[in-house]
Amino acid sequence: MATDTQPRILVAEDDARIREGLVDLLTSEGYRVTAAGDGSEAEQLLAKASFDLAILDIMMPGKSGYDLCRDIRAGGSQIPIIMLTAKGEEIDKVVGLKMGADDYVTKPFGVHELLARVDAVLRRVQRAAAASNTDRPSGKPFDFGKARIFPDRYRLEFNGETIDLSAKELDLIIFFHENAGRVVNRDEALDAVWGVSYFGTTRTLDQHVARIRKKIEEDSANPRFLKTVHGIGYRYEVPEED
Repeated sequence: MATDTQPRILVAEDDARIREGLVDLLTSEGYRVTAAGDGSEAEQLLAKASFDLAILDIMMPGKSGYDLCRDIRAGGSQIPIIMLTAKGEEIDKVVGLKMGADDYVTKPFGVHELLARVDAVLRRVQRAAAASNTDRPSGKPFDFGKARIFPDRYRLEFNGETIDLSAKELDLIIFFHENAGRVVNRDEALDAVWGVSYFGTTRTLDQHVARIRKKIEEDSANPRFLKTVHGIGYRYEVPEED
């Protein structure tokens, strides 16, 4: 049975059968669940209440999951978002990640996979909240390349411009900052940021790294600081003058 201390999850899905199944599944796991039948209804619910996670179907009437995700991020909210995508539609996943989604689940999905992804996202949020109360860089502004990172605001400043960061982007920046100069393989980065229960591919990581580069590099196609080590992973190189 859910209690007031359990995470609160918003499920936005227009297919009644899938929506009811998600509500029953998540409720049985102890989560507090609120359901919406389309994107517009979900938007209204988000404006009225606080949620710990949003699960958004991409194709919904009124407002799509894409549009809702974009508007949530544009409004400054860092609520974790898991997108529900059609089977085999990789472009859905890529677009969702670019708009600020934290993860995705492909339909039809298995019960254990969905629960593992929900758990991994919520645990990451808990780790980030705990880290913000320590002396780690996640709680104080710090330099990353030529950018200045402001974790408490989920923003960075680069070349006089203020740019928003998604929760995953910030987690990755902190991870690379803490491992400066060291080559980290993709699986290690996925485990550290998405959690060991993550079932996705390294494509997710690569997409997030590409987004970060566009925000902290003068030329994202030829990065100076967040470099690819082919066949292995990535290495963050601290500017020499630092």
